[in-house]
Amino acid sequence: MKIVLNGEPRVVGAETLSALLEECGFSGRVATAVNEGFVPASLRIAHILKDGDRVEVLAPMQGG
Repeated sequence: MKIVLNGEPRVVGAETLSALLEECGFSGRVATAVNEGFVPASLRIAHILKDGDRVEVLAPMQGG
């Protein structure tokens, strides 16, 4: 399926948001949004992705 991940077009095999995070190598604490709507960690496993979805994944950074 074709999605946009952090602004970049991508073809992925994942069907859920949690599977996408695993497929793309995201680990640890991250914030996620699909089509500009926040998706909490507890709902990622049930959040079904659709062709054309826009997914944003943000990870905290140290420093400042």
